[in-house]
Amino acid sequence: MRGYNDIFILAILTEGDSYGYEISKKISETSDNLYSIKETTLYSAFTRLKKQGLIIDYPGDTTHGRPRTYYSITDAGTHFLTEKKDEWQLTKIVVEKIIRG
Repeated sequence: MRGYNDIFILAILTEGDSYGYEISKKISETSDNLYSIKETTLYSAFTRLKKQGLIIDYPGDTTHGRPRTYYSITDAGTHFLTEKKDEWQLTKIVVEKIIRG
């Protein structure tokens, strides 16, 4: 599952800008609590996605004395996600064919 964290984050951000805790919560809820992402893994993914130009961040509401960081998907991120969705569809087909013989 860990190899899909970037895709999970990008997919959630297509629904609108969000912040770390909310993204983590959405991943858990959407997976019916079958998968949860650790905070360190989440923020490592944010850093990686920002370096690749797939997301941007900006300060939002202030909570507990500091601004909450919001994330937004870029056009490059949307394009990347579309490619990964197509790749996933092909992967599912190939895996099904091979494991079913």
